[in-house]
Amino acid sequence: MPSTSKRTFSLPAAQARYIDRKVKSGAYASASEVVRAGLRALQERDEAMERWLREEVVPVYDACHADPTRAIPADQVFAELRAHHTAEQRKRKRKSA
Repeated sequence: MPSTSKRTFSLPAAQARYIDRKVKSGAYASASEVVRAGLRALQERDEAMERWLREEVVPVYDACHADPTRAIPADQVFAELRAHHTAEQRKRKRKSA
């Protein structure tokens, strides 16, 4: 078994109750297991974010930096988003009428 390190944490009452409910439900054997599962989920999310930044965001940024004509001006993007939003609102109004 890997070595462990004891820690002491203070939690808001709602989070402490959540941990207690998880243990009481039988989903976890102890509060420590709940916390470890939460930390694993946080690590996975952080790793996914890092991967996304490295594999998708950085290449697009680099391409736009190398050739600024590839970029779409923010004014154009916002105008298109506003037009799309307005069209969606009109559709919803027609459906509900």
